[in-house]
Amino acid sequence: MNEVVSTESRRNQSAPRAPGPKGHPILGVMSDFSRDTFGFIERCRDYGDVVSMRFLYLTAYFLYHPDDIEYVVSTNAKNFIKSRNQRSPLFQRLVGNGLLTSEGEEWKRQRRLAQPAFHRHRINAYAETMVDYAERSVSNWQMSEVRDIHRDMMRLTLEVVVKTLFNADVSADAEKVGLVLSRIVTPFAGQATLKWIMDNRLPTASRRRFNRDARAIDAIVYRIIDERRNSKRDQGDLLSMLLKATDEDGSGLSNQQLRDEVMTIFLAGHETTALTLSWAWYLLALNPDSEKKFHAELDEVLGGRLPTMADMSRLKFTEMIAKESMRLYPPAYALGREAISDCEIGGFRVPAGAQVFMFQWATQRDARFFAEPEAFRPERWTAEFTASLPKYAYFPFGGGPRACIGNYFAMMEVVLLLATIGQRFRFSLVPDHAVTLMPAMSLRPADGIKVSVENR
Repeated sequence: MNEVVSTESRRNQSAPRAPGPKGHPILGVMSDFSRDTFGFIERCRDYGDVVSMRFLYLTAYFLYHPDDIEYVVSTNAKNFIKSRNQRSPLFQRLVGNGLLTSEGEEWKRQRRLAQPAFHRHRINAYAETMVDYAERSVSNWQMSEVRDIHRDMMRLTLEVVVKTLFNADVSADAEKVGLVLSRIVTPFAGQATLKWIMDNRLPTASRRRFNRDARAIDAIVYRIIDERRNSKRDQGDLLSMLLKATDEDGSGLSNQQLRDEVMTIFLAGHETTALTLSWAWYLLALNPDSEKKFHAELDEVLGGRLPTMADMSRLKFTEMIAKESMRLYPPAYALGREAISDCEIGGFRVPAGAQVFMFQWATQRDARFFAEPEAFRPERWTAEFTASLPKYAYFPFGGGPRACIGNYFAMMEVVLLLATIGQRFRFSLVPDHAVTLMPAMSLRPADGIKVSVENR
């Protein structure tokens, strides 16, 4: 066995180093990446499918080909752990040691305990809640008023996730909670900067503000967990399922573990769904032909009534809009891993400790896999096209054993909310409002998406 390992190690050592940009003598490519994140990611693709570089003292690799991405997240997943940025003190303070960040046997246990809460039968029961909240959210919208559709979608998905997770109504506090969550994720836009390093290592003013906001969210989450434990009632929500979950030895999740899982679901189920919806409305406003097809499907399938779970299979073009929106503007625009042992990726040596990054933003816009990659073409998502794609040419929910546990919940919510709101309104972009990207923890519009509301 040792001889096999030694041979493998020697083979990896003999493989060439991948090409890539040199960057600054001390900082490496940190400044280039933080100054123009997506432009830098796209320029690096010119070096090939495996690109090496240095961020300060860390060696990093960018991967662009689906086969290499599959090797890291699936085929050889055991040789990789979460990347340094996801193990940073700020990130750990936010989501703790939940499904998103835990490793090894602890992660397997947590996944096993959480899985029943995301069973399809359980999730399907939330369809009516999602539609009701969407209908209530838009009930007071007026013709020709200007709204920030991103802010509206953030508020709506926050209300939905809190209702389905906690069986609680936070409509009165949604604005305040939403603002706190927005502040919490903002520092993650500067992860490749010296300020980010300082904030993670020193008690800076930014770090203190972050901790204060995290404590405010913690107080809400712990209070709800305590109330539910004391009531001993199954309220049909995800928290009830998590509280009931027990391992083979009869043990369940502690309050700290529950808090970490709840925060992970809270953020993932709230922000990423809101972003998919926001970018979908933005893209439909830019593409009137697709918008007409969308409205025609809603008229044919729903005929003016509210959508239900039974309509999901017939809202095919609406689902295509969701998929194409996540292709062009993936809420999770990057995956990061760290190599545990030396390995070889795409014919190039990757040493232990190297940071490996895979970008949905880049691979999902690759002309080798998507014709007219920059164009919004929902109709491309036929069953035949999907079957012809390399497995990791499209991976908005990640992949491998650590694929997003809530992907079915997210897709159902996006389709139902698009259908509910799209039946009543269409949106046109406000001409003097520029929509710019902010690559924070997820892919946000930096200053929102201002639209004019129009009745259909």
